[in-house]
Amino acid sequence: MKTPEKVSSISSLHKFLGLKKPSNPLISVFSFDDVKLEPETILSAITTDFYVIALKKDCAGGKCRYGQQYYDFDEGIMYFIAPHQVLQFEDVLLNGVKGFVMVVHPDFFQGYPLASTIKNYGYFSYVANEALHLSEKEEKSVMDIIGNLELEIDANMDSFTQDLLVSNLDLLLKYCDRYYNRQFLTRKKANNDLLSKLESLLDGYFKNDKLIVSGIPTVHFIANELNLSANYLSDMLRVQTGQTTQQHIQNRLIEKAKEMLSTTELSVSEIAYHLGFEHPQSFHRLFKSRTSVSPLEFRASFN
Repeated sequence: MKTPEKVSSISSLHKFLGLKKPSNPLISVFSFDDVKLEPETILSAITTDFYVIALKKDCAGGKCRYGQQYYDFDEGIMYFIAPHQVLQFEDVLLNGVKGFVMVVHPDFFQGYPLASTIKNYGYFSYVANEALHLSEKEEKSVMDIIGNLELEIDANMDSFTQDLLVSNLDLLLKYCDRYYNRQFLTRKKANNDLLSKLESLLDGYFKNDKLIVSGIPTVHFIANELNLSANYLSDMLRVQTGQTTQQHIQNRLIEKAKEMLSTTELSVSEIAYHLGFEHPQSFHRLFKSRTSVSPLEFRASFN
């Protein structure tokens, strides 16, 4: 794959896509209908310094790669790209694609609470096959907000303009967070399958000597084994079970530790080693934080 082409400004992106010059250099909304990609740019990968929010529907069979994943845009979906992510279009001039793209540079909302809260929206780190599927009513709500943003961007700027744009952007992100939570709940069968795969994966890891050889499994390792992004997996688990991936891993460690403390004569340090801890003190702190007693106190309760 070619080295991604860096697109630092929204003006440069407009030029790359064959669009007219943006009304505001830090925020823009445009329709896929207006994109005019040249054939030689089809295989170009790009990375940007700004956030990208897009809704696509009615695609005529094209594919887009985001990260290492492909997504067929045969349905209406919404996806989110953080600054410095890689986006690559393949085999498609975006002919027949409907929907919008919104791009906003982080400098636009500096000085507003959104500058820090936008980092809390994990969906900017999801991969394309974890896109948001909107219902008809949800899509209407999103398009209403986008319409407000377009009106403000194209209107003559006054002292209210930036406040209103940031407020509408903040509202859009909150609604999308709500819709993702709905999606986690409504896709129950798929999520239950993931939970089963997660438990099976942890079962295999804890039954073998992988803890000794490789140490405690990381969230990224678990997510990669399940072909998910780390943020998506943790967010899905939080909605389904009230716990993150990290907490699930820790729960299994505590269960295994209790089993070893109550059924073996291994020392606490030896148990910590078998559970993949580099330092017994780390094991002691985790155990006490999760059970309110020390490992030795727990063992003593069985004597």
